[in-house]
Amino acid sequence: MTAGPGSIVILTGAGISRESGLATFRDADGIWAKVRLEDVATPGGFARDPALVHEFYNHRRRELRDPGVVPNAAHLALADLERRWPGEVLLVTQNIDDLHERAGSRRLLHMHGELLKVTCTKCENVFPWPGDLGLETACPGCTCVGRLRPRVVWFEEMPLYLDEIGQALANCSVFVSIGTSGNVYPAAGFVALARKAGARTVELNLEPSQGASLFAEAVYGPATQVVPAFCRRLLQEAGLPAA
Repeated sequence: MTAGPGSIVILTGAGISRESGLATFRDADGIWAKVRLEDVATPGGFARDPALVHEFYNHRRRELRDPGVVPNAAHLALADLERRWPGEVLLVTQNIDDLHERAGSRRLLHMHGELLKVTCTKCENVFPWPGDLGLETACPGCTCVGRLRPRVVWFEEMPLYLDEIGQALANCSVFVSIGTSGNVYPAAGFVALARKAGARTVELNLEPSQGASLFAEAVYGPATQVVPAFCRRLLQEAGLPAA
């Protein structure tokens, strides 16, 4: 653990984007209540019916581009904390939306991929992709048709940046988990790694997660309320101006 304010690792899940108008996954009215994850979020589902998978993610891209979907107070507070904190701040998100970027976060890892990018299964290049994608779409790199897929980590696939995340957790002074269910590994195991490193562990969530007992501190309520308040408290505890 470093001297002084130290480093912070923040994990965010779908709960932080809910108040921006994006659906969560595991709630009763969430995304997995409307579609079968086996159909749209697995390599097997893509192999069986790529058109259905493209339709699902095309809809989600359009939803993300809706003018009413904007970063909320929680996203903005985390970006402000990154700017003001004198140590390292790493934001690790399970979300595939771009709301953290739009809020101003810069040191950011999308461990489950990014909705507004695609990857080619032939040349393996990654490209920005804000619009629709279909079987007839040619790869901008190798020009092959029908080989593009969403740059999204599906079930049965390995999340991205795990080595970098693991190193950050092993050296952090504070670990904060925001808006996550605690159901999905390896992210659900991050708190245990942070505890092993001696970090202060904090859960900010609408309700206790599955791993709530592993956190030393917890504050429950809407993300737009509890996240800005915690960021202000963290800055004040370090003797830093909160605004």
